[in-house]
Formats: sequence, C-alpha cells, structure tokens
Amino acid sequence: MTDTLRAPYASHPERSRGRRFPEPPAPTRSDYQRDRDRIVHSSAFRRLVYKTQVFLNHEGDLFRTRLTHSLEVAQLGRSVGRSLGLDEDLIETVALAHDLGHTPFGHAGQDVLNDCMQAHGGFEHNLQSLRVVDQLEQRYPQFDGLNLSFESREGILKHCSKRDAQRLEAGEPGGVAARFIVGGQPSLEAQLCNLADEVAYNAHDVDDGVRSGLVTLAQLEQVPLVKRFLDETLAEYPRLTDKRLLAETIRRMLSQQVYDIIGATRSAIEEAGIASADEARAVGPLVRFSPEMRHASTELKRFLFANLYRHPAVQDKRAGAEEVLRDLFQIYLHDPTKLPADCANSDDHPRACADYIAGMTDRYALREHERLTGKRLLG
Repeated sequence: MTDTLRAPYASHPERSRGRRFPEPPAPTRSDYQRDRDRIVHSSAFRRLVYKTQVFLNHEGDLFRTRLTHSLEVAQLGRSVGRSLGLDEDLIETVALAHDLGHTPFGHAGQDVLNDCMQAHGGFEHNLQSLRVVDQLEQRYPQFDGLNLSFESREGILKHCSKRDAQRLEAGEPGGVAARFIVGGQPSLEAQLCNLADEVAYNAHDVDDGVRSGLVTLAQLEQVPLVKRFLDETLAEYPRLTDKRLLAETIRRMLSQQVYDIIGATRSAIEEAGIASADEARAVGPLVRFSPEMRHASTELKRFLFANLYRHPAVQDKRAGAEEVLRDLFQIYLHDPTKLPADCANSDDHPRACADYIAGMTDRYALREHERLTGKRLLG
C-alpha cells in the first residue's frame, strides 16, 4: 500500500521503531512485508496446520486448525483494513503470527502447561508467540528469532500480565510491554487483528459446530445474530437446506460484522480527532463494534461456550489431551535426556520443557506420548 492510500493514522513502515538488531532495508519490500514473509517461512507457522482449534486434528479434514484460523483472521483483517486505510501488510503479519505460541490441543494445552509451570513463571500463549519470534526460531546467523519490527511484535503481544510486562520491560525498556504498565493501546492494525480474531472464531466455530453435529441450526436460532441472517437467507431462498443454508447464513453474518466494524471504527477515529499512529495509541481502543453488534457478538460467544466448547464430546477429548501433555512435561522435567540436545542443554530446564511441548503438533505429541509411556490416547 502506498502512502497515498494509507490514512494518516495508519502505521507507516518507513516510520517504524525498527528492529532489535538493525538490518539494512530490503530493496523491494517494506519492513512489514519482510516481517510477513519471515513468519510464513518459519517452522512455527508450518506447524499450525496440525494444531487444534476446537476439534482435534485427526477428527476430520474439514475442521479448522490454527493455520486455517490464522488465514481467516488475516483475510478479515485485510478486508477491513483496506477500507480504513490501514497498513495491510502489518495486519497480515500480526494475524498470521498471533497464534504461533499456541500449544497442541488448543486451550487445554495452555491450561496444562500453565499449571505445570506455576513454580517456574507460568505459561501464556501470547507471551509464547512473542518468545517464538524473538528467540525460539533459529534461522539467521546474526541473531536468535526472526528480528521482526517493533510494530509486528507489539501486535503479537495481545495480552500481558503486569508481572510479565515488568519482566519484559526490564530487558527492553520502553519496548513492546511498556503499554501494559503505563496504559495505552497497540497500533490500529493490531487492534483490528484482535477484533478480527473474535469474528473469525465465532463464525468458524458455528460452521464447525454444525458440521460436527454437536450443535444444530435449530439450537442456533436461540442466538439473535445467527437467527437474523438465517431468517434473511430463508426468506430469499426458502428451499435452501443444509450446507448451503449454513454457508450463506455465515457469509451474511460475517459481511455485516465487517461493515459494522468499518462504520463504528471510522466514527471513533473521527470523534477522537486522530491524526497519527502514535495518537491512536494514546487513547482507548478505537477499532470496535457498534454497541448493538458488540452485544450480539457476546451473546454468540456465550452460546458457543455453553453448547460447543463445554459439550461433553469436546470435554472428553480435553481430558485425554491434558493427560498427554502433563505426562510429557513430567517425563522431560525429570529426564533431560529425553529432550533434543539443544533443549536439554538449556540454562532454564523447565522453560525448555514448556517450549518443546508448546511447539509440538497434536499428532507429534500423541506419538511422543505413546513412545515414552506405551499408552495410546485420543485415537
């Protein structure tokens, strides 16, 4: 995107706060394009294809994975960002990288690792995503990590406790964690990725939930946001059923949410009189739903939590996933020889165990667990 197309409040790559290790500019790419390309070529990004979103990887080829989720967030983010005049390359970078630190088996994996690591600083997937791009990827001779720009790293660190922020701030004064201490927001591009993440989650979990048979369209009629577009679709296509009905309902729901974000965000930016990216950081979140759409989206999230994420079939798989990762952590913790050499020689052995497990795909974790314990869980 050229400067003539970027809004004044967008992030401009030529005004970036730079990289932790200075590098000469690329001759044909902006800093944010370069960041995006480094994410796409990373090992952690490739592994997302075999990491659980809601349904375990072996449960069906059509269900979302962390990789397809990240691609959907990037698509939604770029669609909205283009209308708002934001930097699409930065949006895409943050969207593609935001889940790099997720464990196998979705949130069950994070909960287990956080529990196992309580005496060693805990585990949080946003922090782990930053750790992946700052340290764990090993591709370059001059530095660890991918050496991304400040703005990309800022967007990747979506959440951070004050304790963790203070620890990061000690190593990088005024860096990506400072806003969690002094107050403030990330770039508008990062704010957009946060909201696009929610929109994508809700839409594809409706889709996967119905396809799996764990929720039905009849149940979803309890949710005003879904019912509105289901009724609208049937009014126009009364004979539509099954896959096409579901797909058209979700398409209309997504489109309306995109238009709502564009309208509500434009109004918020104009009302605040924002004229630069730094001014946008200094005020409350500007990328937003309208109050009506915020309420409707929250209602949908509550429905999915109660009827999909807490469904007995999903919870049953969660118990097995927790056992796999808890066993692996204890094995590696008490016998470093079971880890690869570069992990076993770490100065922080518990953190090395967590790093290794967090980087696993679902299927690799299952294979390792079976190899080390002789037990076969989760198919």
